[in-house]
Formats: sequence, C-alpha cells, structure tokens
Amino acid sequence: MLPLAPPFLQAGQRVAIVAPARKITTAEIELARQTLRGWGLEVVLGESIDAAHQQFAGDDALRRRDFQRQLDDLGIRAILCARGGYGTARLVDELDFRAFAENPKWVAGFSDITVLNSHLLRLGYQSIHGVMPVLFGQENGEATLASLHHALFGGLLACEAPAHPLNRPGTATGELAGGNLSLLHTITGTGSQASFAGRILFLEDLDEYLYHIDRMLLHLHRSGQLAGLAGLVVGHFSQMRDNAVPFGQTAYEIIDHYARRYSFPVGYGFPIGHEPTNQAVVVGRPATLRVTAGGSQLSQ
Repeated sequence: MLPLAPPFLQAGQRVAIVAPARKITTAEIELARQTLRGWGLEVVLGESIDAAHQQFAGDDALRRRDFQRQLDDLGIRAILCARGGYGTARLVDELDFRAFAENPKWVAGFSDITVLNSHLLRLGYQSIHGVMPVLFGQENGEATLASLHHALFGGLLACEAPAHPLNRPGTATGELAGGNLSLLHTITGTGSQASFAGRILFLEDLDEYLYHIDRMLLHLHRSGQLAGLAGLVVGHFSQMRDNAVPFGQTAYEIIDHYARRYSFPVGYGFPIGHEPTNQAVVVGRPATLRVTAGGSQLSQ
C-alpha cells in the first residue's frame, strides 16, 4: 500500500518548530520563523527551543514530551525539526503515533531526522527530507527553500545532477526511501528500519571517515538491504575525512564499489544533503529516477 501523504498546507495554518536533537536558541531560527510567516503560516515554537541539557535541546523526557505534544495537537499541520546533530533516535521508541494516525501531518528535516523519516515510512506515512530552520539563512539557498515550500504546499518536486563518470544509466520508478547513511546504519534492525525493496534509495552524509562509509555500505550490502533496490540516488558526501594511511577511495568510489554488484540505475551528485543547495524530497512518495549520458533527474 502506498504510504499516506498528509494534507498539504494552506495559508493561515499553524506549524511547529521543535528540536528533537541538538540544542538551539530562538535567535538561531528567527529568520526561519519570519520566512514561514511570509508563507502565510502561523509559527509555534516548542518547549525544546531554548532548552538545554548537555548537548541536547533539553533532556530526553522534555524533547519527547514536546514532540508528542505537536503530534497530538489537531491544530498543528506540520512539524519542522529545527536542526539535526544527535538525539532523535533516543526518543522515537516512546513516541505514540495513534493520534497522528487519525490526523496525519507533515514532519520535515534531514540528517539526524532520518530516524523519523524512516520510522514514519515504516508506519506507512510520507514525510519531508529537507532543509531545517537553523539553515534557512544559507547563502545561495533560494532553490532549497523553494523546494521545501513546494513539498509542504503540494508543488511538484524535481532535482537534477550533472553527468558523472560513475553513473549507471537507466530508469527506475518506486517510492523514495533513505536519507543520512550513518542514521540508516544506526537504525538497522530496529523498529525504525523501513524496507528498501522495490524502492529508490537516496543517500547522503557529513563529516565521516572514509573507512566508516565503507563499513556502513558493506553492512547494507551484507544485510541484503541493497539487493532489491529499484534505483540509487547519491547526494552530498561532505567534509569526508581520512586516516594518516589513506583509505584509497573517495566516498563516491566506495559507493560504486558496492553498487556495481547490482543492476539498478545509479545517479551521483544530486543536490541533497549537507550543502547550501539541499533540495527537498518526499520520503515514501513515488518517484522516477532517470540516468542518461547527459546527467540524472529525480522527479516526484
């Protein structure tokens, strides 16, 4: 069954900004609040904004309570996660989605929020992988914000990547799944792991050692998660690190090392991930991936 899409937003509706992971201040999301108001939305800040417990936006109980409140509030039509970092996986098992199931709403974010994107997909709901409020002010981020607006308000989504020597041409159709590779690895074997079978998988990551990338891709391969893919979309692998003795391959070359064992089309260099141009995609929505000699396109 196709994952359910929550109703698209309309001007005048209320949206909440919460922080399920790293701490953040009101000042850091003021531009986002102004932008969302400019889109005709009423913005509610959760109690996790300005809260602090070690590196987190309040302790686990506070962040869980805040997120649960927004899930249950009939007047909140979308939940925007303020930033990533680390901490979302500590909350998800104790969240109650029964009220959400009666009143689905958009949940949006990326990076650490991959946990929620995947958890919702497993439950049968679509969600948005897109820019978070802390990053609304990035230079040259106009296309990024426009794509988030399209995702929230019901516009068509399409992103393109130039030709890449590692691309494998072909066309694939299927529901979109994926997100941050490190988080997909973290939730393997848990109640938040969604199946990739018959789906188009997209991957991105930030600030990882190259051998970590290899280890995580090896795990996805050995656990059978790559075997049934319809296609693979490769986004940003930013600020990769290496050891004193070099690993010997780039992140894209590591991905190719595993992807070449399968026959699905693969497109590299998509504007998805930890760069100023981070175009929104809808996890769980049917998508088409086209990879040709001239480049790649992902459309939803």
